[in-house]
Amino acid sequence: MAERFAERHLKRHGLRLICRNFSCRVGEVDLVMQHHSPIQPKLLVFVEVRYRNQQSFGGAAASVSFSKQQKLARTAAYFCQRNPMYADWPIRFDVVALQGSLKNLDITWLPGAFEC
Repeated sequence: MAERFAERHLKRHGLRLICRNFSCRVGEVDLVMQHHSPIQPKLLVFVEVRYRNQQSFGGAAASVSFSKQQKLARTAAYFCQRNPMYADWPIRFDVVALQGSLKNLDITWLPGAFEC
């Protein structure tokens, strides 16, 4: 459910969905999207969606550990390998952090949350 909230939020900001829940032997990524802008018409965005009901332990965004970032990077590389049409596109790693109850959801989008 959190992934659908994140997807709708990103679409409202101009991103286009390419794939949901891409998984392979090295990991899984929640959303693969294209961000099209006049400056960079082809940008592949790998999105990690995190939901936490409470802010404890740093909240949703803080739960994307270094090891999770490395898995996402390997999964992104595998995605580009399996989909050669995206092989030469620049990539970005975003995090969408959702916190609170579903009735009062706080969405924080962190474009370029980390680099690999």
